Amino acid sequence: VAIREAYEAGLLGQDACGSGYAFDVFVVRGAGAYICGEETALIESLEGKQGKPRLKPPFPADVGVFGCPTTVANVETVAVSPTICRRGGTWFASFGRERNSGTKLFNISGHVNNPCTVEEEMSVPLKELIEKHAGGVRGGWDNLLAVIPGGSSTPLLPKSVCETVLMDFDSLVQAQSGLGTAAVIVMDKSTDVVKAIARLIEFYKHESCGQCTPCREGVDWMNKVMARFVQGNAQVAEIDALWEISKQIEGHTICALGDGAAWPVQGLIRHFRPELEERMRRYEE
Repeated sequence: VAIREAYEAGLLGQDACGSGYAFDVFVVRGAGAYICGEETALIESLEGKQGKPRLKPPFPADVGVFGCPTTVANVETVAVSPTICRRGGTWFASFGRERNSGTKLFNISGHVNNPCTVEEEMSVPLKELIEKHAGGVRGGWDNLLAVIPGGSSTPLLPKSVCETVLMDFDSLVQAQSGLGTAAVIVMDKSTDVVKAIARLIEFYKHESCGQCTPCREGVDWMNKVMARFVQGNAQVAEIDALWEISKQIEGHTICALGDGAAWPVQGLIRHFRPELEERMRRYEE
């Protein structure tokens, strides 16, 4: 509807905005594959092929859709660009802090009183973001167990880290996580954190395109092990084995889906290893 209205208003078409230049917009509906969030897999899908990432180089800017130079832009980038053009880059960079400037759309979900999507400046404290915009953690801040700060692919952070961490690239990397998509998932103390991470690994196993062996085989293996961890039906030594497998997947695939499957497991082991070990002890009893 919006595209049709833009054509009718002369904003798009052969003489877009009276500029003398043609500017057309088409909508191509995807089938919902997670892997097609990767730019070259998206291009493959647009060309009618299986959505599998390409080896790079060549990059899309040289060889993209149907062999033509192509720019693949995130929707958030497109949305914020007009305001930056109107107000200037200096204005946009005034938000946040050095090396982490600008604004960001934060999607806050999970165990909060008011799930929402909000635009905030970079480097906002995670605790402030949750309490100011999402109405705080369900049951109060002391009921917080952990937060996944940047979407399902980023390692979770325990409450102790969430107290002080800033929502920007540098602070979250220092905390051994990442900003990712800035999709904040809040988990209170009612959460079975092992089961929650196992569910994420099941998702990544389902969405792997199967092109790279470390991802295809490794994520399937992690999924099976995590399913047993949920029950406690495992040996303590398998925790270290799972960590090692996640490290063998990380950085050894064409795209970042393998990394996205490995990092949640690493976050779980890093911060909740005692929970895993206790679950195994209870199962043995």
